[in-house]
Amino acid sequence: MSVDHTKNIIEIKSVSFAYGGTPVLNNVSLNIHEGDYIGVIGPNGGGKTTLLRIILGLLKPTSGAVKLFGTPCLCRKEWSRLGYVPQKAINFDPLFPATVYEVAAMGRYGKKGLLRGLNAEDHRVIAESLGRVEMLEYRDRLIGDLSGGQQQRVFIARALSGEPEVLLLDEPTIGIDLQTQEQFYRLLKKLNKELNLTLILISHDIGVVAGEATEIAFLNQSIQYYGDPSGFADEKSLTGLYGSRRPFIAD
Repeated sequence: MSVDHTKNIIEIKSVSFAYGGTPVLNNVSLNIHEGDYIGVIGPNGGGKTTLLRIILGLLKPTSGAVKLFGTPCLCRKEWSRLGYVPQKAINFDPLFPATVYEVAAMGRYGKKGLLRGLNAEDHRVIAESLGRVEMLEYRDRLIGDLSGGQQQRVFIARALSGEPEVLLLDEPTIGIDLQTQEQFYRLLKKLNKELNLTLILISHDIGVVAGEATEIAFLNQSIQYYGDPSGFADEKSLTGLYGSRRPFIAD
């Protein structure tokens, strides 16, 4: 899809945050547009995951404000329009006794509420979500029996089952082999283009982000760069951000 730069769907204005008096974010401002595929990169401890949690409403900024679709993010009614794929390595118990279909259905309950049963339309959306990530044929398999890459596809299906407008992913390829990572990123690009899905991807893989994302945000407590990946990848920008120890960017 084409990016509509006239339409801000997430507005982050002068956001700061500290853990126990230790600053993590400092005066961060960022507008995310409909159709963006934003790669958020930066050093460990630079505040990437904290910023994502603030967008999700899981943390409240020390100062500043976030709006989702024109509404302050503390308004819960907008949260269902966001999908979230966390880091598998720290958020998933491989012994959890659930099937692929049951895991994907969890995203639908997040939209409807836990006390409401699933109807035919819900099951259609769940099956369609699994189909989009090519995991429908595994619907009856236990999630713990799948490979890491397959599990992450199911977690994306779980998010898609809630029919989000924005998908936020926090280092989703940790612990996944290189070939599977490439397939995973192709899937993200497909979702961005075919579903009109806005993507916010936190990643340590600068080469992939520079090649796939429509825009890059380099975050190290504050926004050091925000714009076109080609501008970020030039020698001057990288030297300014990283110093003489320039990171590797794949051709």
